[in-house]
Amino acid sequence: MAPPAPPPSRVFAELDLAPSPAPEGCVEPAALPGREVHVSGSAELSARPDRARVSLRLGSRKEAAVAARSSVSRRLQYIAHTARLHGIPEENMTVTEDFSRVENTYQMEAEVCIIFSDFGKMQNVCNLLIEKLGTSVTINPPHFYHTPEAIDTLRRQVCVAAVGNTRRKAQEVCQLFGQALGKPLLIKEEETKEWGGHIDSHLSLSADSQTLQERIQNATAYASCRVFAVFEIKGKENRRSKLP
Repeated sequence: MAPPAPPPSRVFAELDLAPSPAPEGCVEPAALPGREVHVSGSAELSARPDRARVSLRLGSRKEAAVAARSSVSRRLQYIAHTARLHGIPEENMTVTEDFSRVENTYQMEAEVCIIFSDFGKMQNVCNLLIEKLGTSVTINPPHFYHTPEAIDTLRRQVCVAAVGNTRRKAQEVCQLFGQALGKPLLIKEEETKEWGGHIDSHLSLSADSQTLQERIQNATAYASCRVFAVFEIKGKENRRSKLP
């Protein structure tokens, strides 16, 4: 049986060095037609979430409507005061209230949503509220996510990184043949991919049992980019022409 055919090789760079070198003592032109290097390059980057949304729930049931409202109102004021002390803008905090009659009592419920850009500050606020309000407030686990601006930044960065890797590859190829890399003639973005993060664990973790770092890892965004580029190959100056 004939041996299997070898797998096709992938061309990472294409050099056209057809023009003959300049005569001794002469300086080659900066670039000659047809002297090009064709290369492809890629990059992969990740970005942690830049926002976290925390939801707090609190309520009160009293025989008197005023008492139910007052109980919740005092806690809402303390939550707002704590957020302001930690530099949370008012527009990053949303309060929703619901007042109802349950049998012979009045029930007041409220939900507070706070958006954080500083995760250390988020932990400090949550810990303080738990310490001061105890079981009278329920703090749900934070939801981490990216703003559109953060995703746009990741896309630009991974493209720029891929172009940089491509240029370095072209430069190394030229140096291998004793040539100098010239200006780019073509840069083409061939493929981009984006996907979400994951936990490097085989355990099945529910949302409530995940640690803070696991939640951040789950919300981490990834992006990859592959580009194709064509660069000029510049002729190097003959060193003998510099001699007196």
